[in-house]
Amino acid sequence: MNDSAEALNGRCLCGAVRFRVTAPVITMGHCHCSMCRHAHGTAFSTYCQVDAAAVEVSAGREAITRYDSSPGAAREFCRHCGSKLFYRAREMPEFLWVAAGVLDDDPGVRPDFHIFVASKAPWHEITDTLPRYDEFPPGDGH
Repeated sequence: MNDSAEALNGRCLCGAVRFRVTAPVITMGHCHCSMCRHAHGTAFSTYCQVDAAAVEVSAGREAITRYDSSPGAAREFCRHCGSKLFYRAREMPEFLWVAAGVLDDDPGVRPDFHIFVASKAPWHEITDTLPRYDEFPPGDGH
């Protein structure tokens, strides 16, 4: 959560979906997997891990569409504008990953790591010193 300990607000591009995160962000990271790259159309995606119970959709719940991108994961997005909103891992239902770019407020944390670096876009060069993992970090529960 941001420094003032207030809820974080987020929304999709068209504004149909609006939500609040009422608990602090647990961690933030960059994912370089091919599914994130294709879903976001970018070199990587950045997600904030939060307690699933702390995410309150205040508008547009009916506009959220779910896509089961793999046997263990689902991606949720706005059916009107296509904004990527949430990622859910079936093995970790207590958590939700919020696409950092749809947050209106500063989450008060910065990225901690890069994951799925083994499948990163060949044209993208990682230039920071954050820890890098070829897949999931050891012990993350996946």
